[in-house]
Amino acid sequence: MENRSQWGTRIGFLLAAMGSAIGLGNIWRFPATAYENGGGAFFIPYLFALLTAGIPLLIMEYTIGHKYRSSSPRSFKRISKGMEWIGWWQIAISFIISTYYPIIVAWAIMYAYFSIGQSWGDDPTGFFVGDFLQVAEAGTFGSMVPAVLFPLIAVWAIVFLILGKGVKKGIEVANKIFIPLLAVTFIIIVIRAITLPGALDGLEAFFAPDWSMITNGSVWVAAYGQIFFSLSIAFAIMITYASYLPKKADITNNAFITGFANSSFELLAGIGVFAALGFMANETGQLVSDVATGGVGLAFMVFPEIISQMPASGFFGILFFGSLVLAGLSSLVSISETYIAGVQEKFNISRGLAVTIGGGLAAIISLFYANQGGLNLLDTVDYFINNYGVALAGLFEVVAIAWFARSLKDLQAYANDVSDIRLGAWWRFCLSVITPIVLGYMMLQNLQTDIKEAYGGYPIEFLFNFGWVVAIGAMFFGALMTTKKWPKE
Repeated sequence: MENRSQWGTRIGFLLAAMGSAIGLGNIWRFPATAYENGGGAFFIPYLFALLTAGIPLLIMEYTIGHKYRSSSPRSFKRISKGMEWIGWWQIAISFIISTYYPIIVAWAIMYAYFSIGQSWGDDPTGFFVGDFLQVAEAGTFGSMVPAVLFPLIAVWAIVFLILGKGVKKGIEVANKIFIPLLAVTFIIIVIRAITLPGALDGLEAFFAPDWSMITNGSVWVAAYGQIFFSLSIAFAIMITYASYLPKKADITNNAFITGFANSSFELLAGIGVFAALGFMANETGQLVSDVATGGVGLAFMVFPEIISQMPASGFFGILFFGSLVLAGLSSLVSISETYIAGVQEKFNISRGLAVTIGGGLAAIISLFYANQGGLNLLDTVDYFINNYGVALAGLFEVVAIAWFARSLKDLQAYANDVSDIRLGAWWRFCLSVITPIVLGYMMLQNLQTDIKEAYGGYPIEFLFNFGWVVAIGAMFFGALMTTKKWPKE
């Protein structure tokens, strides 16, 4: 079997793990989630979720990857033959995400350029939807948008270059550049944001606690959902990355560092975003609640308007959208590594060929998002693959390991042998009881919502073809891949 100890240094692994966790969604998802779920009071369920689900799941996935020293499917197969399909399901999810993730990075590249002269003018929303993306109705794909296509090609060229050089010379080196640069860039943005007029109003709106929300079950579900998605759990990423760790690596310590570093960045993002929103509210004579929003709209519709009103707007526009590019590239590389490692092992081919096949196919499919129907397609696929792909795969993973394979004690013993922070019964209880209950409740809540009303107001046929079929298809792909035998070890 190949030598899996490919990280040059421990810091290289940690930076890569942080790069996979600190993605584009952290910059706009967490601030909106916290604000809508009790403000400062939200940090109590958020911290509880981090300690009872986020870090325990990270430890579990790090341990699986480190112990079995393989890609996600092969690691699950070594736990139990009937679990291999879960690993392939997770790889299919990562592959699907890697087809639309570079589109958002391409948008950020163009918006860094647009920042120089504030090309979005007085109507950033109209510019984004109309002039830039030329959005057509859902289900209508229309023609390719050159302003998206060309930066998309550049994004894939960078990703291919990094992945082609391997783990130590490619991924590790790239993250040693991307993550520190991202941190410095974002700290500069946050410092500037909190010094703007009205920033304190925004921060007060963000941190002001609404204690009545603590008793609301949906707030706790939102906290677990935020932790689950932000740490890149059930993407096959952490299992793959941990398989490259040296044999004496400290698993639990690495998991705690990754978890708290990710949460620190989310808090920093919340401070920067709401300080900027407070400035915007101050400049336009509105309340912070009137301008607060989340999702892609925050980055590409609201922030351009904020940037236009800032002193040295071009400089800070380049910094903000440049930080999105760095966050996106680091996450995209991590996501792509999952299926490259899986394909390389399953078909016993060279890394170069695996990069060409896996990355090439993802790049081709990403072209479907570079046309006039790309925004609607991206919104739909992202919603369904996250809610009925990532979350559901995570539920199957933890239930299969804790309840059916009953491997938690073995994994605990292995982690304790190589780690300074020792795990006890609380770790097993979190994974076997708390996490399945919360994820199961999330699934039921999502299903109830999506059965009652069509997501985003899109046509039912469109949601079926590009939402449900994609999410369910990833699961079937996982089962299909198990029919091919592994090469002899």
